[in-house]
Amino acid sequence: MSGVLVHEWLAPRGGSENVFEALTGVFPDAARYCLWNESDGRFEVDGETWLARTPLRGRKAASVPFMPVAWRTLPSVDADWVLASSHLFAHHARFSGAAHGAPKLVYAHTPARYIWNPELDVRGSSLPARAVAGALKGLDRRRAQEPVAIAANSAFVQQRIEAAWHRESAVIHPPVDVTGFLRAPEPTARDEALLAGLPETFLLGFSRFIPYKRLDLVIEAGIAADVPVVLAGAGSDEARLRSLADDRAPGRVFFVDSPGPELYRALLRRCIALVFPAVEDFGIVPVEAMAAGRPVIAPALGGTAETVVDGRTGALLEHWSRDAMRRAVEVVTGLSADACRAQAARFSGEVFADRIRAWVSDSLGEQQGSGRERA
Repeated sequence: MSGVLVHEWLAPRGGSENVFEALTGVFPDAARYCLWNESDGRFEVDGETWLARTPLRGRKAASVPFMPVAWRTLPSVDADWVLASSHLFAHHARFSGAAHGAPKLVYAHTPARYIWNPELDVRGSSLPARAVAGALKGLDRRRAQEPVAIAANSAFVQQRIEAAWHRESAVIHPPVDVTGFLRAPEPTARDEALLAGLPETFLLGFSRFIPYKRLDLVIEAGIAADVPVVLAGAGSDEARLRSLADDRAPGRVFFVDSPGPELYRALLRRCIALVFPAVEDFGIVPVEAMAAGRPVIAPALGGTAETVVDGRTGALLEHWSRDAMRRAVEVVTGLSADACRAQAARFSGEVFADRIRAWVSDSLGEQQGSGRERA
C-alpha cells in the first residue's frame, strides 16, 4: 500500500522535524508534502502548498488564517493512506485524486496552541491570534473528526486532544537519539578550553533563553543547593538571566553560548543533574540527559512526568520552593547512571519505529474491516 506523509512547515531543526524524519525512515516510499520547505537541504519533498509561492512563505503567524484553506487544496496524489504530522493544521490535509478518500491518520504533537491553549504559548495572546481563534476552533474540531486514528506524543497531549477535539488517541512518544548519548563526547580544542573554565561540577540548564523555559529557576536551584550553575543556549531572555545571576549568585552562574553537539554532550557528562523547569508536551532534552547517565529535576506536570521516574532517574517537583529544590538536588546526587540510561532507552528511535509501524497497520486494518462490515 502506498502512502503520503504530511507535515506543517519544515525547518532545519526541531522536535517535530525529528519525528517527520523518523516517519520518512519508517515509510521510505511514501510521498512527502508540507506547507513550505525551508530545511536547508535536510528534507526533500514531493510538493508544497500554494503558500510557499506567496510572500507569506516562512511567515508563520501571518499565514495562520490561510493555512486551513491551503491544506484543503492539495494536488492529486495516488495514495492508499495519509499520515499527517501535525502541531497546527496539518491534520486538515485533503488531497485530490486517489488520496482524496484515503484513510487519514494523525500524529499530533499538540492541538494548535495558538487556538486552544494560548496560556501555553504567548503568541496566542496577541490580538491577531485572539481574533482568529474563535472562528478557527469550530473548523479545527470538525476536521479533527476526519482521521480514522490519532496518536498523541504524550499523555499530556492526549488529554488536550480529548478536550479540544473530543477524540480518543493512542500515546506514542516521539523518538530520541538515545544511542548518540551513550558514547563519550569528542569536544574540539575550543570546547576543551571552554570546559576548563567551568566548575568541576554544576547544575545544568539547557534550552533556548526565552521566558517560558524558566531558566531563572535553574539559578534558584543552584542557590538553594549551594551549587554552581551552567546555563547553555541562546535567546532573547539572556540579558535578564545574566542580570539575575549577577544579582542573586555573583560568580556562581556560567553561560555557554549555543553549544554544539559534542560540547552539549560534554556538559551533560559533567553536570550533577539537568534542571528542566519548563512544562513541555514531551521534552526531548530530559531524555537525552538520562541517556547520558544524568538525572533530571523537572516539574511533575507535562511530558517530563511521563519520562522521568521520581526518585529513580530524577526528582519531580510539585512546587519550586527553595526547600523543594534543595531536597531535589540531594535526591538526584545519589541516583544510578545505569537506571537513567535504561529509562532513556524506552524512548529510542527503534521503539518509536516499531510502535508507529504497528499503529498504522492496526488502524488501517480496522478501517478496512469496518468498510467490509458496512458493505
